[in-house]
Amino acid sequence: MGKAYFISDVHLGLETPEREAAKQKRLLAFFDRAAADASWLFILGDLFDAWIEYRTVIPKGFHRVLSKLHDLTDAGVKVHYLVGNHDFWTRDYFSRELGINLHIESFDIELDGRKIHLHHGDGLDPRDHGYRFLKKVLRNRFSIWLFSWLHPDLGVALARSSSKSSRNYTSAKEYAGEDGMRVYAAGLLSDGTDIVIMGHRHVPHLETIGAGTYVNLGDWITHNTYAVLADGGISLQEWEKN
Repeated sequence: MGKAYFISDVHLGLETPEREAAKQKRLLAFFDRAAADASWLFILGDLFDAWIEYRTVIPKGFHRVLSKLHDLTDAGVKVHYLVGNHDFWTRDYFSRELGINLHIESFDIELDGRKIHLHHGDGLDPRDHGYRFLKKVLRNRFSIWLFSWLHPDLGVALARSSSKSSRNYTSAKEYAGEDGMRVYAAGLLSDGTDIVIMGHRHVPHLETIGAGTYVNLGDWITHNTYAVLADGGISLQEWEKN
């Protein structure tokens, strides 16, 4: 098989127009790399800093990225998008219009003879009771239906405000002591999973645990990191910053 690429936490729409333009340029170049030698592309959440998809409306400002993703699927690259805590209010745009495999929850897949578990990483800290409850409320179908009656301009504005608060909370978290994400990964690896890949934390990390590997993908705000699976092995790499 060709290579498999993994990326998360790009947070498109977060920064100034100048920084966003530079970020999108890097991301589009990364997608071109995937088109050249990858069979698979996995986006593990928070591609957008705030994404709210209405039945007939999607947020503006991301046309080139969405078009490039469509080009990838047209070229035969299997693109999987696992939503995160900033971009989970999706409908059928990614699957119907772009040919992307959309995942609402974590999932398993076997590639190149390796059993892989993919999770955005949010909600795994057992001490984070507030967020774990809020996640259930926000992802409730009735909550989403109620929100959908807001005018898109107001809905997107509220989503961006909420995303900023969520991002500030996550970035300020201390992971000292028991790390729920690592504990979760270690449990799966001890049960026969070969690789566990997550995002959410924005800190790139690759660690051997027992006979398996735990990877955190970092982000594309500061680190521009991604993972590559090739010939049965996985590596964490950094994209050019310029």
